[in-house]
Amino acid sequence: MSLDINNLPDDIALLKKLLAEQESVITQLQQEKQQLLEQFRLAQQKQFGKSSEGFAGQGELFNEAEALTESVNETPEKESISYERNKPKRKPLPTDLPRETIVHDLTEEEKVCDCCEGKLHKIGEDKAEKLEFIPAQVKVIEHIRPKYACRQCEKTGTSNPIKQAPVPASPIPKGIATASLLSQLITSKYQYGLPLHRQEAMFKQYGIELSRKTMSDWIIKSAKLFEPLVTRLKQELRQQPVIHADETPVQVVKSDKAKSYMWLYCTGTDSPNPDSPIPNIVLYDYHDSRAAACVVNYLEGYSGYLQVDGYQAYEQTKTTLVGCWAHARRKFIEAKKVQAKNKTGKADMALSYIQKLYGIESKHKDKTVEEKYQARQQLAKPVLDKLHAWLTKQNVLPKTKLGEAIIYLNNQWPKLVRYLEDGRLSIDNNRAERAIKPFVIGRKNWLFSQTDNGANASAALYSIIETAKANGIIPFDYVMKCLGELCQPEPSIESLLPWNLKL
Repeated sequence: MSLDINNLPDDIALLKKLLAEQESVITQLQQEKQQLLEQFRLAQQKQFGKSSEGFAGQGELFNEAEALTESVNETPEKESISYERNKPKRKPLPTDLPRETIVHDLTEEEKVCDCCEGKLHKIGEDKAEKLEFIPAQVKVIEHIRPKYACRQCEKTGTSNPIKQAPVPASPIPKGIATASLLSQLITSKYQYGLPLHRQEAMFKQYGIELSRKTMSDWIIKSAKLFEPLVTRLKQELRQQPVIHADETPVQVVKSDKAKSYMWLYCTGTDSPNPDSPIPNIVLYDYHDSRAAACVVNYLEGYSGYLQVDGYQAYEQTKTTLVGCWAHARRKFIEAKKVQAKNKTGKADMALSYIQKLYGIESKHKDKTVEEKYQARQQLAKPVLDKLHAWLTKQNVLPKTKLGEAIIYLNNQWPKLVRYLEDGRLSIDNNRAERAIKPFVIGRKNWLFSQTDNGANASAALYSIIETAKANGIIPFDYVMKCLGELCQPEPSIESLLPWNLKL
């Protein structure tokens, strides 16, 4: 609606009302224009820009964020940087690999000097190591169980029971698959993302016919064997003071729901850390829903710290929620991408503060829990106070990328600053994001699960493999060891926990 300046009413109250309506229309149009402009710039960035979440100032982790205020409307000066490129060095081959020595020597006739024809003597030698690959070997293990009977009983006609050694325990009773073969199938799919149809083709090269249906059946049966171990790991996980959680979609073909989800819960660190007070556990849980009941039922009243993103379902747990600064930073990086080029704005200001918080964490990452707590109180808390003071002064359009970033930061603030309370907490939820990444990568290869049973099997087997990796155990060895034990009449579950395992 536009105003005709020649037909304005004389009533002041009505004029004010019309003016307010026009201002509302102008604000809405400005917001729509800004949204369209941001969508265009994000599309440009996605098509032609870098995909990294890096921040231009992250090389200078400890620059004061306040320094940015002076240059908000200034064009930054260009700075030349020089450095020396390190020459790459080849890492030595492992000493425990079997070695075969081949000597390339001169013949006796060649060990003569070309000048005086005197006999040459050895003054040294050169060594060069080459890595040989031996293709996988497949062999058949034939189990023979002799039968025994009594000749005397045969003559007298009395009962003649036959004695025979018992059938050895096997992960797939009456099947041809051994623990090593099952471990190969499982790790190929769930560690290296090799779908079963490709494994079927590989076995054909050795003249072995293993259909996808057969291998799929074996994998589901193997996952059933792992259920007691996964349950025991789940009990251990719920006893820890800090749990990280995340979720990601998974397509299940024969499911009643259009979209299903794989939930992830983990503790500890990405790799073995003897100084960490929390064990490394990674567990997946499949559901055909993203409802809060999934996480509430899984945690069963757990009341420790739960580090997550801003998804509302986690609010219904009895946990103390801890926010993720990586998510907050990501939103400001998006806002920075839609800024005009070569212009420093409010997104840069927020990113500078956040980067300083990460700099403090980086400097103290190898410190003890108490030292981390003290460093956060002395160094991080003042930065957070300044960031919060800056945040309360901002007034931006809510539906822009910058507005979304500021609203997220405001809404999540109590959870985002909670990492100050305990040195065992992390500044972000990247532990969970890194733990769920192998599943996301594998999903790109095998695309979907056929049934809910298959998705549940995937959850159990991903749990075992990722927990093994987090504890520095070779997944193939761990899966084979577990299958050999879990198929026994009375398996020892405690001996299979990664921190108790002896291979």
